[in-house]
Amino acid sequence: MLIWFLPLFLFLLLIGLPVFFGLLAAPGIMLWLNEQERDVALLYRNLYNGMDSFPLMAIPFFMLAGELMNRGGITLRLVEFSQALMGHLRGGLAHVNILSSMLFAGLSGSAVADTSALGSMLIPAMEKQGYTRRFAAAITAASSVIGPIIPPSGIMIIYAYVMGESVAALFLAGIVPGILIGLSLMVMVRIMADRYDFPVASARTSWRQRGQASLKAFFPLMTPVIIMGGILLGIFTPTEAAAVAVAYAVLIGMFVMRTLRLRDLPDVLSRSAATSAVVLLLVGAAMAFKTVVSLSHAPEILADIILGLSENPLVLLLLINLLLFVIGMFLDAGPAIIILGPVLGPVFTGLGVDSIHFAVIMCVNLTVGLATPPMGLVLFVASSVSGERVETIARAILPFLLMEVLVILLVTFIPGLSMTIPRLTGFAN
Repeated sequence: MLIWFLPLFLFLLLIGLPVFFGLLAAPGIMLWLNEQERDVALLYRNLYNGMDSFPLMAIPFFMLAGELMNRGGITLRLVEFSQALMGHLRGGLAHVNILSSMLFAGLSGSAVADTSALGSMLIPAMEKQGYTRRFAAAITAASSVIGPIIPPSGIMIIYAYVMGESVAALFLAGIVPGILIGLSLMVMVRIMADRYDFPVASARTSWRQRGQASLKAFFPLMTPVIIMGGILLGIFTPTEAAAVAVAYAVLIGMFVMRTLRLRDLPDVLSRSAATSAVVLLLVGAAMAFKTVVSLSHAPEILADIILGLSENPLVLLLLINLLLFVIGMFLDAGPAIIILGPVLGPVFTGLGVDSIHFAVIMCVNLTVGLATPPMGLVLFVASSVSGERVETIARAILPFLLMEVLVILLVTFIPGLSMTIPRLTGFAN
């Protein structure tokens, strides 16, 4: 009877109950009906235990670093740097939007922060140049999913915490898939630019102007270098790296660029605290949910079902990608990883799929789900920033989602795309 908590959870989501409450209510109700009152106490005790983790402290620190850099005007410098490189192309501002997302990913690791920060700046600018507002919102939402893939990545920290993997290995494995998504979106923009005669954003800049834009963006662009360099050289852990990123953001914002002031800090701290609280509450609830998943023997049941479909790992990887893509339409990436990672991970590692490779497949797929209708979170953020209806943005984003799905398939069936860098650096076998 306990296994019925999964359909009950889906039903609660469908009727509009927030994910956090659904994660606690569904297993709690079924445990109570099953007369397992002692396990109900365990469920709610694990809500706190799921958040009480040193590695998870990296998440609020990275979010704070992103807020500090955004408030300090660093986003504007990244956009100016991107425009100096790509503004002369047809569809230049769309390309600038994508490249800015790739650069911003190395600072915040958050798709929502990317959509909010870049969207508020680039969507009006793109509309002024002749793009439709829905297209500008769609490309902003589509490119923002790069944020949690290129390191640092909040969802990869969560996956590493749940599955006992190396954070550094997952960070390194996300570099190539993140770049591929950015390049694939640029290919689609180029195709659409020729067809719809997109405008050129600016005249070709001279090498001197590009050099000046590079100097302005130098200190922000050093952030991912410091983070990854420190982790790879063993100078600090990923959690300590997140704290270093905050200190670096304060240093360059207040003393180097002098665009961040003391009076800005209370609002920055409150915004990052509120965002971090939402994420950590979801993590805690999902860890409690995971307890009941184990008690119900759902992993063993699902493993038997999956293995009964086919014995070919390639066929099973295709099927699991379809499953993850559908789940990503309805469930946020963090809770989905915590719930499904312990269920699906052991099944595919047992079939010979490298654990880091499977982690990247799962993280990339569920991250793309942030931009898929009907429940994609960044669609709602893009709608809020642009003023366009979610349904309108969802239709405009379909060509870009197609390119992202193609990248997911490439990453799935060509393991070297994600595994080469971790292997070369000694973080994977």
